[in-house]
Amino acid sequence: MIIYNVTINIDKSAHEEWLQWMLQKHIPDMLATKKFSEAKMCKVLVEEDMGGITYSVQYRTKDRPTLEAYYRDDAPKMRSEGMAKFADKFVAFRTELEIVSEQNS
Repeated sequence: MIIYNVTINIDKSAHEEWLQWMLQKHIPDMLATKKFSEAKMCKVLVEEDMGGITYSVQYRTKDRPTLEAYYRDDAPKMRSEGMAKFADKFVAFRTELEIVSEQNS
């Protein structure tokens, strides 16, 4: 399993609109690509020096070829929608995580 993690810092002036867009449009659209089995959105509790509010959105996918298919087939459109709506109001960076072990109590 692979986690595609997107960390976003959103300006406070756009926060509420962005949050609703993420929850009602962007994350459902990401899942609709059928490349991800689930999404988890977390608010980062540490305040950034740059201000704004930071979130981590984690999308789970079964393997690297599926993630590569997302990059090829869907990522340009998905990223451009966010840029068109919130161009100068956010910064984002992406990381790929490989799940080594999962444990539950």
